Amino acid sequence: MRALVVQHDHTTEPGLVGARLVERGYDLEVVTVVPEHRHLTPDVAFGFPDPADWDLVVSLGAPWSVYDETAIGSWIGGELALLRKAHHLDIPVLGVCFGAQALTTALGGSVEPSPRPEIGWTEIDTDDPSLVGPGPWMQWHYDRCVLPPGAEELARNEVGVQAFRVGRSLGVQFHPEITLWMLCGWLANGGEQQALRHGVDPGQLLARSSDLEPAARANARNLVDGFLDQVAGATD
Repeated sequence: MRALVVQHDHTTEPGLVGARLVERGYDLEVVTVVPEHRHLTPDVAFGFPDPADWDLVVSLGAPWSVYDETAIGSWIGGELALLRKAHHLDIPVLGVCFGAQALTTALGGSVEPSPRPEIGWTEIDTDDPSLVGPGPWMQWHYDRCVLPPGAEELARNEVGVQAFRVGRSLGVQFHPEITLWMLCGWLANGGEQQALRHGVDPGQLLARSSDLEPAARANARNLVDGFLDQVAGATD
């Protein structure tokens, strides 16, 4: 089985999600949209592959907004087309944070600024803990999803939708893929200043992330299994 992983920037990798997919028998092909030297000017030209060549698509997070074409340029249109085609071909998609926002946009929903940023570990209210657990989950976002027609909201908190299902695809607002190495990369690439600006101590965030590492690994494993078994309908 083959999974296409859309990695938008150099600091946000498949992480724990990718590791579990590999354990479940998937070969990952990771494509990176914005190279490291363009992190501050992400309006690159990028040609997305045809989703018809894959059994599964994963769209990861990014430090930008789906709707901010002034910053990210025209490549977002190519990704939305990829996700839309995957959905129409009944190819499962797992959208993570920015990826979930791209999925909802591709299918007729939208993205809007959230009432407040979420940075750090939070628990969520879930309708199906066997599919989307209550967490704690790492959050780092400033926007929220407005769901497309036919989507089923699966989890939420006071900020907005935290997980949704549409067909064989799943979108989650949080970051199940997070690792300590990845968090260090976020902080080193502008995240430390963002965290401080919103009252989050980077050192305390790293310490809590270290303490929660075993729980994060288990939560990511359960989420990927739930996605494959209950949403995508995949089997080992």
